[in-house]
Amino acid sequence: MTDLNELYQQVILDHNKRPRNFHKMESASGKSEGFNPLCGDRILVYVQLDEQQQIKDVSFEGSGCAISKASASLMTEMVKGKSREETGALFNRVHAMMTAPPDTPVDTTGLGKLAVFSGVREFPIRVKCATLAWHTLLSAIEGLPLE
Repeated sequence: MTDLNELYQQVILDHNKRPRNFHKMESASGKSEGFNPLCGDRILVYVQLDEQQQIKDVSFEGSGCAISKASASLMTEMVKGKSREETGALFNRVHAMMTAPPDTPVDTTGLGKLAVFSGVREFPIRVKCATLAWHTLLSAIEGLPLE
């Protein structure tokens, strides 16, 4: 097993067993529910924006596979403090990484632990699991008014 595969396993298992920001947020500015009918993953993402339209807080609830839950957990850690635009740009990078052909090198600079999801591209059916939380977060943000 390569070092990246071992890291992938460790990070996914850790965030699945002990997900970060896994709770209902009573003071959310917005929320959205995502569902993957192919595997049954269901997630509810809560987001709170500050006066500058940056993500002040984000959390999630739901159930699903280890990849779905770990992706949501890591996502919540990475997007706090980011603007709507920065969050969208980060999603675009993560999505491009996950959907790149397996034999193509990908740039994981600045992605931190999200880089472990580069392994998902070897299992295209799992991309929906890994991106469900991201799509749900973007939907929650899009539903909020610009100030």
